[in-house]
Amino acid sequence: MKIGEFMLSKADTRMYSVFVFLMTVAESIFLFVPPEVFMTPPIVANKKRAVPTVIAASVGSVVGGAISYMIGLWLFDTVGVWLIENFASAAQFQLAQDLFIKHGVFIILMTAVTPVPYKLMAICAGFMGFSAWVFLGLSAVFRTGRFAIVGYLLWRFQEQANAIVKKYFWQLTAAAILIAGVGILCMFAM
Repeated sequence: MKIGEFMLSKADTRMYSVFVFLMTVAESIFLFVPPEVFMTPPIVANKKRAVPTVIAASVGSVVGGAISYMIGLWLFDTVGVWLIENFASAAQFQLAQDLFIKHGVFIILMTAVTPVPYKLMAICAGFMGFSAWVFLGLSAVFRTGRFAIVGYLLWRFQEQANAIVKKYFWQLTAAAILIAGVGILCMFAM
C-alpha cells in the first residue's frame, strides 16, 4: 500500500489528532516539515475531522512555541545551541536575532503565518527576553488563523483535495518542504 493511501486510511481516526498535535509540537521545536503536511490527511479523509485537526495543530504549535521559547530563555547554552547546530546554523540564528532586533513583533507575525522557520524565532524570542505573553499570544492568534484557513480550504474543497492528495502525495510533500526552504532563503534576503 502506498504511504499516502495508508496515511489517508488512518487519518479518519481520533488518534490522528494526537499525531497532528505531536508533529506540530515537533515542528515548532526542530522539525522542518510544515504542519499543513500533517493536517491535510485527516481533513481530506473526513470533513468532520477539520475542526479537531485545526485545534490539535493550533494547540501543538503553541505548546511547541512555548518549549522553544523556554529553550531560548533558560537552556540556550546547552539545548538551544545543540538545536541550532543540528537543525539550522549559527548564521541562521544570528540572522534571526538581527531581524528580531530590527522588526520584533513583525517577525513573530511573519513566522506565524508563513513557512519561515517559527522555531528559530521562538528560540530567539526566549534568548532575547521578549515578553512571553506577547510572543505566545501573537503566536496563538496568528498560527491558529493560518491553520484555520488551511483547514477551511481543505474542508470546503475536500473532494477535489482528496483526489489531488491521492494522486500527488509525494509531490505535494516535496513542494511543502521546498516552500519552507524558500522561507529560509527569504530570511537571508532581509
